[in-house]
Amino acid sequence: MSATEIQQLVEMGATHAQAHAALKQYKDVEQAAERFFEGKFDHIKDDDGEDYVDYDSDYDNMKDTPSHTGEGNAQVDPYSGIFFSKDRREEVIEIEEYPETMVIPETNESVTLLTQGQWMKGCPEGGEQMFLFSLYSQLSSPTCPCPQDCGASIPRSKGDFFALHPDFTAYIDRLRSKVTKICPRCHSKVCLACGEPVSVDAEKHSATREDPLFHCADLQGVILGVGLTMLDDIFNQQNQDTAAQATDSSISSRNNKRRKTNINSPLETDDGDALYYSNNAGKRAKGGIGYAGDVVEDHTGQLIALDAQRKKDEKIAKLLAAIRAFLPNLNREGGGRTSDYLVHPTTLAHLRRRFNHVCSRLLQNDSLADMSERSTLYFELLEWLETISNHEALASMMAMPIMVVGSVKAVNAKNNQIRERTIIYEGSSSPRELLEGIAIQAQAAVKGLEGNKLTESQITEELTEEQKRMTLDMREKEEEEAAVAVSDENQKLLHFCQRILATVKAIDRSLRDTKGDAFVERLHASLPTISSSTTYVSPYRVDVTTSDEALQKAYLDWATRVRFEYCDMSLPMLDGVDTTDLAATPHYKFFYDNEARMLAGSDIPKRSLAIAKELAILTTNLPVSWGSSIFLRVDETRVDVIKALITGPEGTPFLFDIFLGPSYNQSPPSVKYMTTNGGKFRFNPNLYADGKVCLSLLGTWQGPGWVAGRSTLLQVLISIQSMILCDEPYLNEPAWSTSGGSAASMTYSANVRRMVVKTAMLGNLKNPPEPFAEIIKTHFRLKARSILTQLDDWLSKDDGKSTSSDGGVYSSQLKSDSTAASGSTNGLAKDVDELQRLLKRL
Repeated sequence: MSATEIQQLVEMGATHAQAHAALKQYKDVEQAAERFFEGKFDHIKDDDGEDYVDYDSDYDNMKDTPSHTGEGNAQVDPYSGIFFSKDRREEVIEIEEYPETMVIPETNESVTLLTQGQWMKGCPEGGEQMFLFSLYSQLSSPTCPCPQDCGASIPRSKGDFFALHPDFTAYIDRLRSKVTKICPRCHSKVCLACGEPVSVDAEKHSATREDPLFHCADLQGVILGVGLTMLDDIFNQQNQDTAAQATDSSISSRNNKRRKTNINSPLETDDGDALYYSNNAGKRAKGGIGYAGDVVEDHTGQLIALDAQRKKDEKIAKLLAAIRAFLPNLNREGGGRTSDYLVHPTTLAHLRRRFNHVCSRLLQNDSLADMSERSTLYFELLEWLETISNHEALASMMAMPIMVVGSVKAVNAKNNQIRERTIIYEGSSSPRELLEGIAIQAQAAVKGLEGNKLTESQITEELTEEQKRMTLDMREKEEEEAAVAVSDENQKLLHFCQRILATVKAIDRSLRDTKGDAFVERLHASLPTISSSTTYVSPYRVDVTTSDEALQKAYLDWATRVRFEYCDMSLPMLDGVDTTDLAATPHYKFFYDNEARMLAGSDIPKRSLAIAKELAILTTNLPVSWGSSIFLRVDETRVDVIKALITGPEGTPFLFDIFLGPSYNQSPPSVKYMTTNGGKFRFNPNLYADGKVCLSLLGTWQGPGWVAGRSTLLQVLISIQSMILCDEPYLNEPAWSTSGGSAASMTYSANVRRMVVKTAMLGNLKNPPEPFAEIIKTHFRLKARSILTQLDDWLSKDDGKSTSSDGGVYSSQLKSDSTAASGSTNGLAKDVDELQRLLKRL
């Protein structure tokens, strides 16, 4: 280190001891300054050696460790002190200035200049702020001294570097024409950005390789800063326009609904629910639980909105591609250039504060299908992520939490020209974490597009002749459907998913190269995952000291991790059956086993596409909460074979078998209710003892029905969940819908509670259905305390009447049955006692 370098750090606010320690650990003064501003050396108090740490000695010791000698790198993580916590908060004062303007002489056009406050906006990092301030001040100075020491000063304009032109291309073209100047005294060529001479050798290659905008890192810093500011402004403006259009549409919709309601049109109630009317004497039809409807809808507005969105996406994608040309990239065509190797310190600042803002908004999209439709924009976004991750100086930002505005603490107006805003920045998910959620959806979609893995030769001889004929007819229909354009859509989605997964691999590969295996493994441990079998068990121990808040947090963490999984639901082959015989189609412990086996090896492109989109939604969108959650299990090789477990009041688990048939999703899925005590119990007017699920969305009830291509399995699951969660199931029967709080309703609920305890709780806990054994055990373990309390309450509310297996039949006996609670022999007390003993044992 030199005295000059120490003095530079002292001028930035460091003590001599801090400067000495920083330069011993970081030989480069810029890196030392950045670490100083991050507070790494705050514990070094003064120059007398108090609290002084000999970083040079520590670093020399580190170099002898396996992680620095190259030995045992997989076992030692040199970055173990780096965490992926999103708990960080930073308070920053940002300046808002009244913008300057200038007139472009060539076009006589007035443009706004980027102010220093705008240039530094959104940066909570102390070290990065210093570099941003330094570059802005340098390029705002009116003259540049000639580097040949001839004594001349070359004029330069702040507007050449910081003018916000109508488009990025105009900015680049003008900067390219202005950045190189000839000294009026010695006639040497000078770069106005860095103040260094432009070599003659570089000029010889100008036609093939050297662009003046790649001359130095300073140009890289200012181009990315201005370009990403333009991107941020356009992106924010488009979001504001979309929000305004949505508000206008909502106001218009409400105004229209104040007028006369059209027949067969939905009327929105105060609580947001839509009531559907028919032309049946002006009376409202019996309401079922469903979504969308069987009414004819006008899609004109939707098509206009999609076209507008496409144009916006193309505009942003074009700008992203233009800016990406100036990202540090050692793999660019023709080889890396000066600024590719000498990355400007502000580059990381620009990417973390402006690009990350756009990146996070786009990756928070929870619909893979929507992303695929907007692939022009998302393909460009993936290109950015790969380009950034491929550069050693930038790759680490993929794993760093994105700092976003949490709140505005205060706004102080200093005068008519300047305002000070105190901003609280908070950590949020990193780009890699956000991308993982999309990758999970992409993997699910690819699995859905693969379809059934069985081939035609695997159709078993066990099928009847009638089933074989049906299968052959179905295959002929499949071949016809395979010829339609939907195959192109399948290929488009598959290509998009593969591109997402390739980007994830590229980022991880770059992080392994730059940070090591241990760093990446630790990163992966913090990411959301989808496992292939029910192996995750909540690590939380439950005892009398565990608070209710901790219990709920533990439950949500566990449920989120295990809500969606793939597993093997096929039955083992019978003794004597050759398991190597490809002609043996597996059976499934599944109500729709025959239907599933008939479709073995099928390839229906439209169905595959629908299933792919469905799985993508389900992997990350199944609702989980302390009160009710939905768990889904999908067969590893037959993604149309699905089982669902939905928890109801106080953790009651109900099981459903679901099959996505040959015409899915032109028609709804097949759903069978399985928690029926062997076909004996009817828990709800909409859930029959024979397993029928009465739901308009499934076509088994009147009301809004399935809309081909738009309705989803997730909607079906949430509709069923709303049935189970209702306070008074008696009211789900249309004829009884106005009997809330009546004696009949209370008696019906008491009867349901007895069946719930006997079958849904005690029965499931003693003999848990596959593949939910571990789910049910952990579910009851974490909720045991609240369920024990609920059981006491249910026992106190029981009317003592005997249990009726069918609610419909039981309702006719309500008035005549007067069995007293004191003489109860309905078995509830015995069941509650056994259940409580099992729960306490858990």
